[in-house]
Amino acid sequence: MKMINKAALTISGLAMLSSSVFAQSLADAKKAIDAEQYQKAESMLKNLTQTQATKDENFFYLGWVYLKTNEPDSAKATFTKGISVNPKSALNYAGLGAVDRLDKNATSAKADLDKAVAAIDKKDLEPYVYIGKAYLLEPNPDANAAIAVLKKGIASNPKEKNPELFAALGDAYRSQLKNTDAYDNYQQALAINPKMVSAIVATGVIWKQANNFEDSEKEYRKALAIDPNYGPAYRELAETYLRWGNNTKKADAPTKYTQAVDFYKKYLDLTDRSVASRMRYADFLVYAQDYKGLEQEANDIAKIAPKDNLKVYRYLGYAAYENKNYQAGLDALNKFMSQADQKRIIPLDYLYLGRLQLAIGGQDSAAINNLRKALQLDTTQVDAYGEIAKTLYNQKKYVEAGDTYKTYIAKSRQVTLGDYLREGVSYYNAFKEQYFSTAKTKPVPDTTLLVKADSAFSYIQHHAAAPQATVALYQARANDLKEPSRNTTNGYAKPYYEQYIQLINAKTPVADADKVYLGEAYAYLGTYYEYKEKDAAKASENFTKARENDPTNKQAIAYFSKKGGGSAKGK
Repeated sequence: MKMINKAALTISGLAMLSSSVFAQSLADAKKAIDAEQYQKAESMLKNLTQTQATKDENFFYLGWVYLKTNEPDSAKATFTKGISVNPKSALNYAGLGAVDRLDKNATSAKADLDKAVAAIDKKDLEPYVYIGKAYLLEPNPDANAAIAVLKKGIASNPKEKNPELFAALGDAYRSQLKNTDAYDNYQQALAINPKMVSAIVATGVIWKQANNFEDSEKEYRKALAIDPNYGPAYRELAETYLRWGNNTKKADAPTKYTQAVDFYKKYLDLTDRSVASRMRYADFLVYAQDYKGLEQEANDIAKIAPKDNLKVYRYLGYAAYENKNYQAGLDALNKFMSQADQKRIIPLDYLYLGRLQLAIGGQDSAAINNLRKALQLDTTQVDAYGEIAKTLYNQKKYVEAGDTYKTYIAKSRQVTLGDYLREGVSYYNAFKEQYFSTAKTKPVPDTTLLVKADSAFSYIQHHAAAPQATVALYQARANDLKEPSRNTTNGYAKPYYEQYIQLINAKTPVADADKVYLGEAYAYLGTYYEYKEKDAAKASENFTKARENDPTNKQAIAYFSKKGGGSAKGK
C-alpha cells in the first residue's frame, strides 16, 4: 500500500512538474511578445502547439504573433485551429475578429468579437483584453467599442484585478488623446503590478504626446531600471527623440535625430532583429526621413525576408524616390502595389507612386490620378496639391492649376509667398489664353480669373518684407489686360510698370535677364504717353529707354520706324 501511495505521489509530482513547465513556457512566450521578440515567441509557441496541442490559448498567442508580424493569413489559420481545439475559445474568436478588422470586414468582425464575448468564462478576463486590442488595431481603430468592452471586463469580476485590462483601457483612451483618463488607468494597472513595464512605458508615451519630452524619458528610464532589456522602452525613446528633434531648435535637431537612431538600433539589438522588428525600424526611418538608411535597410531586409513579404518593396520605392533613383523606385512600388492585397495599400503608397511617375515623366495623367487618390484617402497629405498644381501648370491647364494652388494655400501649413505667385500666374495665364484665343469659336474671357490673379499678387506685396519686382511686373500685365480693348490705353497698368522700373533700377548693376522686362515696361509707358497723354517728349524718352534695354522690343522698333505715327500698341 505504501508502494502504491509512493507511486501515486511520484505520478502526481510529475504531473505538477509538467504543468509548471507548461505554465512557465507560456508565460515566457507572452513575455517575449510583450518585449516584441516575435521570432523567439513564435518558436516557443509553435513548440507548445505541438506538445500541448489541446491548449487553445497556445494557438491564440501564436496567431497573435502572426498578426504582429503582418501575416494575417497565417494568423487566421492559427486562430481557426484554436477554435477546432476548443469551439468555445473566446481568445481565438477575438483573434478572428482582429483579422476581420484588419481586412475591413466590419460585419464578420462584429460577429466574431460578439462570439468571443459570449464565450468568456467569468473567471477568465484575458479575452476582454484582446477583444479591446482588436478594436484598437490600425488602420481603423474603434476606441469607443474598445472602451465599452474593456469596462465590461472590469465590471464582470471586480474582485479579479487584471492589470492588462486597465492598461488596455489606458491605450484606448490614449488613442482618443484623452490623456488624463489614460494616465489614471495606467496608474490602476501599476497599483496592481508596480513592475508592469509596459504600463510605465505607456505613461511615457502620454508625456511624449504632450511634448513633455523630459518627463517622457524619465518614464522610459524607470521601466529600464526594472528591466534593462525591455526593448520597447528603447523604441519609444527613439520615437520620442525623433519628435523632440521635430520640435526643437533647428541647430539642436540633428543631435536628437542621431540619438533617436541610436536608440532604435538598441531596440533592434534587444529584440531578435526579426524581419518584423526590422520592418518597424524601416517605418521609423520613413518618419525620420533617413532615406539613405532606409534604402540600405530595405535592401538588407529583402535578402532575408520571405518572398511573400511585399512590404519591403514599399520601403524600396519610398527610399529610391527620395534618393533620386526613380526607375528603381517605380519598379519596386509597382511590384508592391500590383501584388499586395489592396486592403494593405495606404495613402502614402499612392503619393509616392504619383511622385515617381512625375519624376520619370510621360505619365502625368496617371501621376495626378495617384496623387488625388492619396488625398482622397488621407486629406492631411496636402503637399500633393502643390505637386498636382505644378503638373497641371506644365500641361497648360492653367485654371485647374490655379484652383489647385488655391486649395494648397488654404490647407497647407508650409505655404510660402512663392505659392501665391504660382497661383496668381496660373490664373493670369488662364485669362491670357482665353483673351488671345484663335479658336473659331472664341471663348468669352472670364474676368474673375484676373480678379483672382490680382488678389494673389496683392497678397504678396502686402506681406513681403519689401515689394517684389516680379510681382509688380505680373500686376502690370494683369491690369493691362483689363483694358476694354488692345487699342485703348487707360493706364491701368501704369503704376505697376512704374513700380517695376523703380525696383529693378534700384539694383546695381541691372541684370541682363531683367533688361527685356524693363524694355516691356518702358514701351508700355511710351505708348501711354503717346496715345493717352499726347506727350511726345515723354513718349520718345520712354521708347528710347525701351530700345536701350531691349533693342528687339517690337513696340520700340515700331515707334521709331514710324517716328511716332501709327499704332505702337499690341504687345
